[in-house]
Amino acid sequence: MSSELPPAVEGFPHNFVWGVATSAYQIEGSPEADGKGLSIWDAFSRMPGNIAGNHNGDVACDHYRRWREDVALMRQLGVRAYRFSIAWSRVLPEGTGRVNRRGLDFYDELVDELLSQNIQPYATLYHWDMPWALDARGGWLNRDCAGWFAEYAEAAGRRLADRVRHWITLNEPWVVADQGHLRGALAPGRRSKYDARAAANNQLRAHGAAVAALRTAGPMQLGVAVNLTPQHPASDSPADRNAARLAHAYVNRQFLDPILLGRHPDEMAELYGPAWRPLDDADLAAVRQPIDFVGVNYYLREVVQADAAATPFPFRTVKQAGRPHTAMGWEVYPAGLTEILQWVHREYGAVPLYITENGVALDDMEPGGDLAADPDRVAYLRDHLESALAAMRAGVDLRGYFLWSLLDNFEWQFGYGKRFGVVYVDFASGRRTLKASARWYRRQIEQG
Repeated sequence: MSSELPPAVEGFPHNFVWGVATSAYQIEGSPEADGKGLSIWDAFSRMPGNIAGNHNGDVACDHYRRWREDVALMRQLGVRAYRFSIAWSRVLPEGTGRVNRRGLDFYDELVDELLSQNIQPYATLYHWDMPWALDARGGWLNRDCAGWFAEYAEAAGRRLADRVRHWITLNEPWVVADQGHLRGALAPGRRSKYDARAAANNQLRAHGAAVAALRTAGPMQLGVAVNLTPQHPASDSPADRNAARLAHAYVNRQFLDPILLGRHPDEMAELYGPAWRPLDDADLAAVRQPIDFVGVNYYLREVVQADAAATPFPFRTVKQAGRPHTAMGWEVYPAGLTEILQWVHREYGAVPLYITENGVALDDMEPGGDLAADPDRVAYLRDHLESALAAMRAGVDLRGYFLWSLLDNFEWQFGYGKRFGVVYVDFASGRRTLKASARWYRRQIEQG
């Protein structure tokens, strides 16, 4: 281990889960191999102008063919868990109906290899890649999607639940609703408050249906992964404080309140206006299925200013000059992780938590030898782990940390230009090279 690496953050319990995370569309490639159906991201990324550089995920990290190499990298890092997502259209090419055995074979073999290396699998059912065939039927706008999703969950659970003990239903449903259905930046590219509200409601219903379906597959831990972002007022003015309150309800409470409390935040009616369509009591009861943990994806805070002329909501975010920012333009704010973990603990009770994503995109240089230097990523990870530990010492039941990400990968609308990995990927050759952050993370796992 290189002596110039900073020390580990010490004080985590011996049973703390140390992991890395990826998602199917961002790393797998092989979009039509072995009977896989196309997803909305296959379609969206092939439309000129949607993705920087007109990139797509047809190859990505070629993980579908190089997965053994990637598991070996995890073993080299010493991680104890791997959070991956299952591509719905690999399992059910049309979204419902015929199960693709060869698609499930891929995940079956991956899980077996992980377990052989003492790495626990954490499977996410949905990381934004709805089957294209279902989008043609309305996708998340169609109430039937809850049943479609339950059918998919049952098929995946039937094959894998004897070995996969931790399942996540949805990854960041807020992003699907806001970025995919309100602002059009992500697949499927819709732009309507009405569509965003329908997508939010139907994802909630799908979550509840999937939890019920998976419970029949055997004993397991079930949860959901949500992106949480502290919303701070730009000033002490009543208008800015109110804007931060609305933004907090929209970003942080819109999904957790129905899932954990069985109700919508009061602010939703004000935010959505004529587009507001609440779930009825029967739907809310079905959404509030008992779950075992909440996954928190944390990257930044937002500073919010009231702006009556802003659309689609009467506030806007204000960039903080003089503060460090990532290659994504996100403020580096480790204290926000402590804040948001304590807020979940305070607001929703002692629900077990995992940090299911945390990491940073930097302008990493191509490695000159056998190691890519990324000291700013090491500092970022260390500072955020200090914040996670502070939350634990304050009483938060935090069970684990999944670094985003194992590999540089396809970063959605930014294509291959934003690198989050602790492993550098040469996208022309597929060659993997450890970054200094990977070696530091191994030290953290060993000593933390």
